[in-house]
Amino acid sequence: MRLAKIIVIMVLFTSLVYSVKEVVPIKYVRIEGAFQYISKDEIKTLLEPLVNVGFFDANVQEIQQSLSQLVWVESATVNRVWPDALAIKIKEKRPFVRWGDEALLNNRGEIIQPKEIEPFENLPILYGVEGQEMKSLEIMKGVNTALSDHEMSMTEFSINNRWAWKIKLTTGLEILLGRNEQLKKLQRFMKTLDVLGHEQINAMAVVDLRYPNGYAVSWKSDAQPIDWKNLAAAQAANR
Repeated sequence: MRLAKIIVIMVLFTSLVYSVKEVVPIKYVRIEGAFQYISKDEIKTLLEPLVNVGFFDANVQEIQQSLSQLVWVESATVNRVWPDALAIKIKEKRPFVRWGDEALLNNRGEIIQPKEIEPFENLPILYGVEGQEMKSLEIMKGVNTALSDHEMSMTEFSINNRWAWKIKLTTGLEILLGRNEQLKKLQRFMKTLDVLGHEQINAMAVVDLRYPNGYAVSWKSDAQPIDWKNLAAAQAANR
C-alpha cells in the first residue's frame, strides 16, 4: 500500500511538471551590455522566434550560439530566471585597426567583417599576410610604441608576403624598413631626428632605411634644401 502511494505521488508530481512547462511562457528578456555597433533591431529579430516558447522549452544553448554568430558579438551568456524571464549578457567586439580594405581586427587580432567599412576610416590600416593577423598586429603595436616615443603616429602599416615592412605616418611620410633588422633600423633613424629637427622631417616624403649603414631620403617637391654646413655648426655649438 505504501509503495502504491509513492507511485501515485510521483505520477502526480510528473504531471505537475509537465503542466507547468505548458503554461509558463517567457514574458521578459533582459539584455545587458554596452553597445556601439550592435543593432537592437538585429537582436530582436534574431531572438523573437527563439524566445516565443515556454520557459522550460527555451533552448539556452541555441540562443547563445545564435547570438555569438552576429558580426559584432564577442561573447554571449544566456540564463533562465524563474519564473518567466531570460537574462542575456552580451559583450561587443571593439575594432582596433582596419585589416586591409574590407575588414577590421580587434585587439587580439580577430577578424571583424562589418557590412560597411567607411565608418572606420579614422582607424589605422594594417596590410598583412593572410592567416597571420595576430602576428602582424603585434608587430604593428611594437612599431607604433617606438614611434609614439618620438611623438609620431602611423596611419598605415604594411607587411608584404616577403615580410618587408612599410610605415606611413599621419604626416604623410613613408618609411621603408625592408625585411631584416627593421626595428634596429627604425631606432637608428629616430636618433637622427633631434639633429635634423621637425622642419626637415616634415619636408621628407620617403625615407628608405633598407641600407646597412644609413638611409636615403626623397623630399617633398616644395622642400627647401638642407644647409648641412649650418646644421653641423649648430649641432657642434649645442654640445
